[in-house]
Amino acid sequence: MKWSPLLASFLALGCGPKTLLPTTTLSLGEASITVEVADTPSERHNGLMFREAIGADAGMLFVYPDPQPRSFWMENTTIPLSIAYLDAQGVILNIEDMRPLTRDGVRSSGPALYALEMNRGWFESNQIKPGQTVAGLPGPSKE
Repeated sequence: MKWSPLLASFLALGCGPKTLLPTTTLSLGEASITVEVADTPSERHNGLMFREAIGADAGMLFVYPDPQPRSFWMENTTIPLSIAYLDAQGVILNIEDMRPLTRDGVRSSGPALYALEMNRGWFESNQIKPGQTVAGLPGPSKE
């Protein structure tokens, strides 16, 4: 069977590793983390779904255009995660553990401009608590 170069290229692209989003570095207390930035509706919708792991000091920052009450669930996400909701100034509103592969909603305690997902227990093990400020955040999403 003869393969056309176009078909071979298409198949090779579909088999590669998942494309990662742009990253930024944030500071929380003494900790420095590298996070992927999800700031479009599509990127926020997909989040960390279908990923098998994230690095020990890595995560995903969800950026919204305006502060609103937020709720996340973990359908199609197998990685145990904790989430921190942040207000427009980067102050942590609340931190919650989430259950993988469920639609159990985890709500922000107030209007949040950002949501930060990290491996479950990361915030606790780094002594990060509500009321602390995250430094290095990008501005609001345009979408």
